[in-house]
Amino acid sequence: MIFGLTIEKLLLIGVIAALIIGPERLPRAAESLAGLTRRAKEWVTTAKTRVRDEMGDDFDDVDWRTLDPRQYDPRRIIREALLDDAPVPTVRAAQAAGAVTAAGATASPSANSPFRGPSDQPTPFDTEAT
Repeated sequence: MIFGLTIEKLLLIGVIAALIIGPERLPRAAESLAGLTRRAKEWVTTAKTRVRDEMGDDFDDVDWRTLDPRQYDPRRIIREALLDDAPVPTVRAAQAAGAVTAAGATASPSANSPFRGPSDQPTPFDTEAT
C-alpha cells in the first residue's frame, strides 16, 4: 500500500483511464507506460551500480536492513531510551546542588538565577532588538 493506494483503487484508476483514453489510443499509451517503466528500472540500476562503484567493497558490508526506515517504531525507541542508564546530571543541576550543599538552604534567589552572571549586575538589554 503506497500512498494509501490499494489494488482495488489502482484497478479502478486503470479502468477509468482506459475509458478516458479510448480504444484507439490505448495501445500507444500502454507502450509509453512500458517505456517509462523500463527507463525507471534502468535509472535505478544505474544509480545502484554507481553507488556500488563509489563505495567499493564497503557496499557489500553494509547491512541494508538496519537502515530501512520502516523498521523504526517510535514506541520502541522511546521505551529503549527510558530504560537506558540514568541521565548524566546537567550543568545547571550540578551548580544548584553545589550551591545548596555549600551554603545550605540560605542561598539568595539572585545567586541561583540562571539569568544573572557571577556578579549582581543586571542582565544585558539590547534596546535595538525590541
